[in-house]
Amino acid sequence: MRIITSDACIREGADHLARIEPRFAAIIPDLHPLPLRLKPDGFGALLGAIVSQQVSVASANAIMGRLVAAGMDDPRAIAMASADDLRALGLSGQKARYAKALALADLDYPGLHHLPTDVVIAQLTQVTGIGVWTAEIYAMFSLGRADVFAPGDLALQEAARVIFDLPERPKDKALRAMAQPWAPWRSVAARIMWAYYATIKQREGIR
Repeated sequence: MRIITSDACIREGADHLARIEPRFAAIIPDLHPLPLRLKPDGFGALLGAIVSQQVSVASANAIMGRLVAAGMDDPRAIAMASADDLRALGLSGQKARYAKALALADLDYPGLHHLPTDVVIAQLTQVTGIGVWTAEIYAMFSLGRADVFAPGDLALQEAARVIFDLPERPKDKALRAMAQPWAPWRSVAARIMWAYYATIKQREGIR
């Protein structure tokens, strides 16, 4: 179970992917440095993922700022808070329920580091409000797993369409199958594709 810990790991993965996939080899030189993007793990990371669902980055940052200022980045505080308390800080009613479900889930965050990735995703998705995409992103960036992909991500689907000259965006199942040969570095493949997506959006004048 390879763990990404540094930029050297990203370079190793990118070199491997360039050797096995000519389309990656063609675009990687223009994408250096590829982002490391490691994040803290734990309750706060998953709470931030819930807050970020279907809102802009600026809005999510503002809401998380209010939660942190109110001491609501702690599971005990969230568990004791009322729905009105959480809505007053910017959470919708649905996200307030998700936050409380996460606080009450009593996840063993340190223990997740030692579990196989499929078990991590299975445990996380048992929590109301945590879907497969969120669990995969957590495994990728908060646990540093080198061989995770997130085929439900629209940016990855669009990047795949352009990089591999597909007639349309591949759906979740098709993109998951497409990514299989990129093991054991699928997390680095995702970073390559996200970086490429950012470049094509910039070329189109979209920020």
